[in-house]
Amino acid sequence: MGRILEIKNLSTHFKTEQGVIKAVDDVEIAVDRGDTLGVVGESGCGKTVLALSIMRLVPSPPGRIVSGSITFDGVDLLRLDEREMRKVRGKDISMIFQEPMTSLNPVLRIGEQIAEAITLHQGLAASEAMDSAIETLRLVGMPSPETVVRSYPHQMSGGMRQRAMIAMAISCKPRLMLADEPTTALDVTIQAQIIDLMNRLKEDMRTSIILITHDLGVIAEAAQYVAVMYTGRIVEYSSSENLFSSPLHPYTVGLMESIPKMSVSGGQNVYLKVIPGVVPPLYNLPTGCSFQDRCPHVMNICREEGPLLKEQNTGHRVRCWLYG
Repeated sequence: MGRILEIKNLSTHFKTEQGVIKAVDDVEIAVDRGDTLGVVGESGCGKTVLALSIMRLVPSPPGRIVSGSITFDGVDLLRLDEREMRKVRGKDISMIFQEPMTSLNPVLRIGEQIAEAITLHQGLAASEAMDSAIETLRLVGMPSPETVVRSYPHQMSGGMRQRAMIAMAISCKPRLMLADEPTTALDVTIQAQIIDLMNRLKEDMRTSIILITHDLGVIAEAAQYVAVMYTGRIVEYSSSENLFSSPLHPYTVGLMESIPKMSVSGGQNVYLKVIPGVVPPLYNLPTGCSFQDRCPHVMNICREEGPLLKEQNTGHRVRCWLYG
């Protein structure tokens, strides 16, 4: 199938009054054509900054990509100037942002917003671009797309706005789509529909997807590979099947155990397991492993030296002293 994206040693830092925040710290990931890579972790662990780095949309100042390479279809995106990068954004790589109401323009009709991208990248006339916008909305399962193109974002439900965002993202048939929490704040029925929609579009258009979420259930439904992030670093990387059958990193195990389970308790109180503590501030990480204060298996070496991301089984890598 071939590789569509390969990221090596990527670091994105932000200068703040408190100090330098290493939002993405020496990250390495790869995505094959037609595959979905799930990026999972708590809020503030660097998932969204990773996506913005790929799109070259990190706000500068205060943010800056300080090292690494982002090779998309053989081209290092970090070597492109802004004019060349604008040709890639929206056409070859697109992004579904986390909250549609902050990403959609409130004073433009939905049809105009989708048609704008089509006109920019495909050079179609206004009427042709609007016809294409209607067809794209129909493709994402939008009811009455001829009516929806004349609607403003505030006139639509959350599920409809999310479909409109996906329609904008796929309007130019991108080869890579970044989806940042595409099911957050949607009820479970609409969540399932959005996941099914993304899976279907991936099959129909052979688009590769990076799916950013904190929901392991979404990962299980949609991703072939998973990268678990914590404090800006990948702490575990494997196929989805391996991750769910044999998670290695204590943080991944904690995420798995914190999923609510439907079971008969025989009258006994069943308490939801949680990971103790909170994510440490990125401008003041401890020496050694950043998960040390929350880890049930912490050892002396964990407080002295940070572990490397090492392969344990074929394709299964983990950053933890428990594994050598």
